[in-house]
Amino acid sequence: MSASGGAGELADPVIRFDAVTKRYGGVVAVDAVTCDIAGGSFTALVGASGSGKSTLLKTINTLETPGEGRVLLHGQDVAAMAPARLRRRVGYVFQGIGLFPHFTVAENIAIGPRLAGEALPRERIEELLRLVELEPEMASRMPDALSGGQRQRVGVARALAGDPELLIMDEPFGALDPITRDALGEKVRELHDTLGLTTIMVTHDMAEALLLADRVLVMEAGRLVADEHPRALLGGAGGETAQGLVAVPREQAERLAHMERDSGSDWAGAV
Repeated sequence: MSASGGAGELADPVIRFDAVTKRYGGVVAVDAVTCDIAGGSFTALVGASGSGKSTLLKTINTLETPGEGRVLLHGQDVAAMAPARLRRRVGYVFQGIGLFPHFTVAENIAIGPRLAGEALPRERIEELLRLVELEPEMASRMPDALSGGQRQRVGVARALAGDPELLIMDEPFGALDPITRDALGEKVRELHDTLGLTTIMVTHDMAEALLLADRVLVMEAGRLVADEHPRALLGGAGGETAQGLVAVPREQAERLAHMERDSGSDWAGAV
């Protein structure tokens, strides 16, 4: 699919999905997806469960390998890159947090550079903890001593430890309560802006995508079916699948507004 509302084909994209296809037996999880991701953009990849969004995301850092097509990072096929070098350039925030339970916070944050043969100084670990609004003293704690929100902040710090140019996130806030989820989403968007990152986030939550991203890609049955800016989606663009996803937060907002009006009327009547 060509991009109707997004970036289209770029002269020098950070990421280019070039006819990427991934099959599991007879199931086509990703179906000939072609798309460019611009440097400095915050892109949300949305769709129903099983639409192929997480599989597509994982082809970037070679956790999944396309059966056909290529994923290019600044024009270089990621399949031809040394894994340690690739994962230094691409920070990954896991679905479900994914900290090593027998490692301290500091050891979890330092694992990427360590696998690349580098030791992360204590000062850098403390700096990363401050970036995600955690106290440096948490470096010596074990993951089970942290709240879910704190663990995911450590996960973000770990993804940033190698000074990546690209941050990819797979349902990063799905296991968190709504208040923590909202706060961490805002923090990630702030880090994206202040650190000059390119960010791709998989989410099933269209409201989250609309609030955080500059660009929203919608997948259905392995295909890219919409590529729009958030305001265009709110204005009705993107087609049936995209508007079906937009309808959920829109209807929730309308119901809340209706409840607020009703409660205001009840209060006025009581007076």
